[in-house]
Amino acid sequence: MAVLPVSALAVGEVPGLLGTAAAAAPPNGSATRYTIVPFLNSNDGTVNVYQSDDATDFRLAKASAYTPPSNRIRDAGVFRHTNGYYYITYTTHTWQDTSTTIGFARSSDRLNWTFLYDYTVPIANLSRAWAPEWFVDSDGSVNVIVSCSTANDEWIFTPYLLKATNSALTTWSSPVALSGIGANHIDTFLVKSGSTYHAFTKNETTKYIEYGTATSLSGPYTISRTGNWAGWGGTREGPALVQLDNGGWRIFFDGYGDGTYYYSDSYDTFATWSAPAALPAVSGTARHFTVIKETVTGGPTLAKGITRSFQSVNYSTRYWQTQSSLLNLPVVSGSSTTAERQAATFSVVAGLADANGYSFRDASGNYLRHYDFRARFDANNGTSTFARDATFIARTGTSSGALRFESYNYPGHYLRHYSYQLRVDRSDGTDVFRQDSSFVPVGAWA
Repeated sequence: MAVLPVSALAVGEVPGLLGTAAAAAPPNGSATRYTIVPFLNSNDGTVNVYQSDDATDFRLAKASAYTPPSNRIRDAGVFRHTNGYYYITYTTHTWQDTSTTIGFARSSDRLNWTFLYDYTVPIANLSRAWAPEWFVDSDGSVNVIVSCSTANDEWIFTPYLLKATNSALTTWSSPVALSGIGANHIDTFLVKSGSTYHAFTKNETTKYIEYGTATSLSGPYTISRTGNWAGWGGTREGPALVQLDNGGWRIFFDGYGDGTYYYSDSYDTFATWSAPAALPAVSGTARHFTVIKETVTGGPTLAKGITRSFQSVNYSTRYWQTQSSLLNLPVVSGSSTTAERQAATFSVVAGLADANGYSFRDASGNYLRHYDFRARFDANNGTSTFARDATFIARTGTSSGALRFESYNYPGHYLRHYSYQLRVDRSDGTDVFRQDSSFVPVGAWA
């Protein structure tokens, strides 16, 4: 049983993470899949493909998945088009070189990519075209936001909008500067929530990620948050956002100043953010990426309305068992007492906060929930906080039939064993943690 450092984040006590609007977890038999296609800290001539089912623990899907003819690729943004193909657009040169083109490639499976073309951005006196980012508007139009500088001041970047004028994504409208963001901003990433466009952009003078809004895609944007407004620190770049299963928004960004890749979450439409955390597994390896989220078939399955016992993957004689309201991992066997077997048997029911998630009830009618990192069984007090604390999302485990249970209201935190007790801790991306958080639902002991 590995003993690992616990997160400094106290479960159940983080401001801003409660009261979030619920969003559907994947239906039974389906899974959420997040894909990133970053270039490597050690090699900007190729990209790897990584995927994750929780937007935290990214695993390598294919190494050196695409090398363009120029043998240079940086800042790759990825999205899936309505024609079913995946597309990346990327910077075609190193940061030292002038670069008037952005590259495009296509894939049918996210893993095998075909070069399409390099596109010369038609801006007079152009010096550099960097960090192109996809943006698909609510009307279905496909756009690229690209950071451009001109020869008269080659290190002062302005974000420009290119709109695809055909479905093949081979012709583009004339570049239009995003009004209001202004010069000396790079890596501008847009999302739309309701009728508002939200821009996250790096100020190249201060090295902070700033935030602004507009009611039109081309602007004018009003930059309302500057400096260290979100607590992310400086020397940060490459912001990219994705909406999580529980409705919150996650931002990823490259901490190039300290060599760490970070993520941070917001549950109040970008007003406040959780403390930035290092992205496990790929931090230090991956550089500047964007994320696509899809729902795919073949996800984990667990029937509801049944009783089950839950066996540890890496300690196969040990099972969940409630003891004095706390959930532990003792040895349970045929020689265990009737009371011990009953304490290791649980009803699987629809999630209290999300029917596509799961809640677990013991024989007394109490529910499994997290409280101050501990997994415990308490009576349902009817509050929305309790419902969220007692709801878990099933993710694929490390062996056949095994599942991992992610906290509904603390994405990236999993039910796991720690010194033979059951806790909810933040994933550190290691194989040990994945084993410690994997359990096999088996026939009920009682």
